[in-house]
Amino acid sequence: MTAVAEPTPASAAPPRTGWRNLSRKRIWIVARSDIRQLLEDKGFWMPMVFLGAIFFLIIPTILLLTITKIGDVQVVSQMSQTLKVLPATAQHQIKGTSDQGRTAYALAVFLLAPVAIVVPLTISTAIGASTIVGERERGTGEFLAHSPAHEREIYLGKLIASLLPGYATTLLGFGVYSLIVNLFVGPEVGGWFFPTSQWWVLMLWVVPPFLALTLSIVLRLSARVKSTAAAQQAAGLVTLPMIGIAYSQSTGALFGAGSAGLWLGVVAWIVAIFGLSRGMRAVSRSRLLGVADGV
Repeated sequence: MTAVAEPTPASAAPPRTGWRNLSRKRIWIVARSDIRQLLEDKGFWMPMVFLGAIFFLIIPTILLLTITKIGDVQVVSQMSQTLKVLPATAQHQIKGTSDQGRTAYALAVFLLAPVAIVVPLTISTAIGASTIVGERERGTGEFLAHSPAHEREIYLGKLIASLLPGYATTLLGFGVYSLIVNLFVGPEVGGWFFPTSQWWVLMLWVVPPFLALTLSIVLRLSARVKSTAAAQQAAGLVTLPMIGIAYSQSTGALFGAGSAGLWLGVVAWIVAIFGLSRGMRAVSRSRLLGVADGV
């Protein structure tokens, strides 16, 4: 008797082993679900707004208003003299005919660069630290593990959900910061001038890969640790040195030649892609189920 092969079910999906076979729809479903939960949680977005307001609105307003409007002439003059310690390339870029104008320009363009680094890294790592281990603690990891989504699709969805809030807050805050700089410093240097070309490169080309690289490490830790508290502590150990590295490199790009930021971005993107490819291996269905969640 001739054996008859059983027909393959029409609903069976082919294995998705390559990048081209990944479903953008599934990736976005994972990301959208996490983003919706974050937006519904006031305990998340209220501190995020407050953090952005401190770095992009309150601190710049106080400093620039003090220098340009109500600052002591002698103190401002002394601060202007300290600008001589800046690299020659940075000194040539400083505009303004008065001490107040030159000091405010240097402060806005060069010395407040950390605002573009601290805010996205702080917000996104706080989200990424609990995004995978949190699924296990909430008991939703089992549903995600048995979903049709591939491990890579889950990882990319979690990455997008962690990256977007921090970077979106940074872009919005950057717009507010630009308005403040132009209102207070613009009249001192002959008109609106900010953002400079170096800041455009920093925000659109340098910050994203540093953010992606940091998240690749944080998500990997979140998949391996056993609790959200442990993930947050480990993320803090990763975030602090990354903030220092990103700040030093981005400040150097602002101080240096126009092409320095472009080359820095190229290197950062290469390292970020490598880090993301390595970190993606940490997400597995067994870890979502809590079966293999040891470090």
